[in-house]
Amino acid sequence: MLNDLYYRLHQANIIMKPVMAVEMDEFDRRIVAALVDDGRMTVTDLATQVGLSKTPCQVRLKRLQETGVIRGFRAMVDPAKLGMDHVAFTEVKLSDTRETALQAFNAAVRRIPEVEECHMLASNFDYLLKVRTADIRRYRVVLGEKISALPHVASTSTFVAMETVLEAGSRRTRR
Repeated sequence: MLNDLYYRLHQANIIMKPVMAVEMDEFDRRIVAALVDDGRMTVTDLATQVGLSKTPCQVRLKRLQETGVIRGFRAMVDPAKLGMDHVAFTEVKLSDTRETALQAFNAAVRRIPEVEECHMLASNFDYLLKVRTADIRRYRVVLGEKISALPHVASTSTFVAMETVLEAGSRRTRR
């Protein structure tokens, strides 16, 4: 019975195929960890740090990029120095959660530059958005004119961050 249910949900595109993890050895994990700490290091420095010679390190790095383990490199900026240090988390409840409605919402929310993150949740609401703006006034405009106008939005609820303690992309001290 469960297999039949799974098959019907999969056929209806409600259950997506899982992304398979890429097989990695200790050197691959060291390369990834080193680049998470410093994505600008040279291949020579990377090879030295992980204990490989330059050519095998380059081959592994290329494979990690081709398989999507490493999706890219980017600059980390200080939002406060850009005048964008207001962070709000917005719960979004949809009026329709069929696959076409979810796809429409997903496509539209990706076009709002103030939305830094969007997560679909199993909860009493459907999505949690991380929204970064200059201040509460600008957030109010983004909420009213952009987020509330997204397809199938029934209601929203906002939580304003008082302080960011740890943020994605922040360097961590390894133990």
